[in-house]
Amino acid sequence: MSGQLRIKNVELELISELMKNSRRSDRDLAKAIGVSQPTVSRMIKKLENEGIIKEYTMIPDFHKLGYEILALTFLSLKKEPSPEEIEKARGTIQEHSEKSLSEIVMFERGIGLRYHGVMVSFHKDYSSYMKFRERVAQFDFLELSGIESFLINLVDENRCLPLTFASLAKHLLTLKEK
Repeated sequence: MSGQLRIKNVELELISELMKNSRRSDRDLAKAIGVSQPTVSRMIKKLENEGIIKEYTMIPDFHKLGYEILALTFLSLKKEPSPEEIEKARGTIQEHSEKSLSEIVMFERGIGLRYHGVMVSFHKDYSSYMKFRERVAQFDFLELSGIESFLINLVDENRCLPLTFASLAKHLLTLKEK
């Protein structure tokens, strides 16, 4: 695959450990994967330089931050947008997030289920979601032919599996070469 770097098994282990908890010290990470602390420090620097590690972050409880809804909004387009239209969409979406009670955290092109793109967004309440949806429908430069959403109630204490990267971190280890 073009653009894909070859990753050593020990680097996958390190990435997995960092995904579970990126606040751990290099010394603690070294113990977990069975290498020295300087080796961990060098690997982290290498993975950052190669763009494999993009950022260190945490995942908050979005409901406790005031959001009630997580929306997956699927967009069907009449035509493939040009690079200029995509750039305009980015600017419009960023501007929308700054002015509303909604936060768009991802907007990607893709294909499947008759759709060409998806937005992931958080909303303070259903009213702010509806305003968001109305605004998205007005993105005339995207030439939308359809919008559908799947809404997740963040207030529900009995959600199936809240957002975390622990399972993905575990899955990464299955990519190790035998």
